[in-house]
Amino acid sequence: MLKDKIILITGSSSGIGLATAKLAKGYGATVILHGKSESEELKNLAKELNCEYICCDVADQAAVLSEVNRIIEKVKRIDILINSAGIAPVQKFLESTDEFWLDVIKVNVLGTTHFCQAVIPQMQKNKYGRIVNISSIRGYPGTSGSTAYSASKAAIITITATLAKQFAPDIAINAVAPGFTDTPMSTTRADNNVMEKAKSSLVGRVAQPEEIAEVILFLASDKASFITGQTILVDGGYSISGK
Repeated sequence: MLKDKIILITGSSSGIGLATAKLAKGYGATVILHGKSESEELKNLAKELNCEYICCDVADQAAVLSEVNRIIEKVKRIDILINSAGIAPVQKFLESTDEFWLDVIKVNVLGTTHFCQAVIPQMQKNKYGRIVNISSIRGYPGTSGSTAYSASKAAIITITATLAKQFAPDIAINAVAPGFTDTPMSTTRADNNVMEKAKSSLVGRVAQPEEIAEVILFLASDKASFITGQTILVDGGYSISGK
């Protein structure tokens, strides 16, 4: 499905990003991993998948541009960008500080923005590109959770649509909004009843990261050639369960 494609996946040392990297490799893609730092997890995964990796703080625009340019010089192009890096800290709204809000926005919103800014110019030059951003069920009105996190994921939905308009037809830009998923981010959140809430979805369970990765890579592939500007909600029917 992704044979001969070069795919850069941010936040790929754990969770959905990790599952997406492994699946993309299985589908024949050349994978480029990303982590904030050169962790053992990142190095071990790169060795397992026999692939390149980059390290930078997604919130640092200059660092992102430098690392993306470095890897493009080495591998010559990036066909697909998956923006999976993100944080989901929890702080009560009335107690939340500007510093807390800015941390969330810098990673979840500006992180996605910075990688798009770094990759899109060469996609334009090649007249081909696929970008998949990661939003969340929390980005839709009516779902409870951290206000800052929800706001950041709502922003991803809007960013996806506006960028799709700007860079069509050569670059298709979509997003996936996962529901409750069995990742380290979900299981370590202060809101420790996440897994219990997930049981009220129509399928009665949480998603596995690989299930979200399948949707991400479908959108990243040419099988989704007539889809752009969309956010696909992958929540096991939680949002319509009425429970």
